[in-house]
Amino acid sequence: MAVNRLRWRSERGAELIEFAIVLPILVFLIAGIVDFGMMFRTLEAVTNAAREGARVGVLPGYAPVDVQSRVDAYLASSGLSGTHTTTVVNMPVATGAGTFTARSVNVNYTYQFAVLGAAAPLFGGSFGSIALQATSVMRTEAQAAP
Repeated sequence: MAVNRLRWRSERGAELIEFAIVLPILVFLIAGIVDFGMMFRTLEAVTNAAREGARVGVLPGYAPVDVQSRVDAYLASSGLSGTHTTTVVNMPVATGAGTFTARSVNVNYTYQFAVLGAAAPLFGGSFGSIALQATSVMRTEAQAAP
């Protein structure tokens, strides 16, 4: 009888049970950190694509089609193949020195969460994608006189 009492009071294996309880939470936390890191990387690529599109758009003789193709090429070279839209807008900007024309390039990209999107329904969540947006505004260059 005393041997059975000692067996029930023994703490052997308690660490294994605690580890089994904490492990899924730890894995989910690490997966969330990786997922948000990849989302931030994608946001930086979308921001750079908008900047590259604006750089092409402000040059004389370039059309919005050229801006769209530059943004597409930049996103493809960054490894992003999801859906995106690009908007090019000419806008006047007034300053104390005068008014100049600027070109605004807006890129919208839908990011799909890899791990959290699949695991969120297990915990009652419903997120799986997020809309990322970046805008770049640059002053248009005037063509040099011959």
